[in-house]
Amino acid sequence: MSEDVIKITERQLYILKKLYNSGKRIKVHSVYRTQNGLANELGITRQALSNHLRKLRDIDFIRTGRGFIDLTDKALEALGETGAEAFVFIKIAPQHREKAYSIIKTLSPQKLFRVTGEVDLIAQVGRAKLDNFLKDVSSVEGVINTSAHVILETISE
Repeated sequence: MSEDVIKITERQLYILKKLYNSGKRIKVHSVYRTQNGLANELGITRQALSNHLRKLRDIDFIRTGRGFIDLTDKALEALGETGAEAFVFIKIAPQHREKAYSIIKTLSPQKLFRVTGEVDLIAQVGRAKLDNFLKDVSSVEGVINTSAHVILETISE
């Protein structure tokens, strides 16, 4: 075990396991911002933002706490960020790789992996954004080909 790993007692580990086993896995997108800062950025009052957040919390789109806002599965679905996900395999000409990597990162894939083998990158993209992602990535200089694979079912996590 690494020296920088936090050590916990057997009882704490037992509690964590109980919590984990009695919970459910959800996808959450956390934002670590103050509500004052967010209200200023949106050009609305802190009170107006608080009203909107309360309504979003009431319909289970967000969870809030001191300094953070979590978007729940419901919110991500409303934004088109969930549903079936897809993996896009991307082959890039060697002389264009570094520039292509930096451009493809700006196309907002959920995750982007540099890999070995027949392709150079694997992008994880929400199904709702797949068509636009493919169109945009195919216009990047140096991209030789792409191959999209939509997830039909999760068999194991």
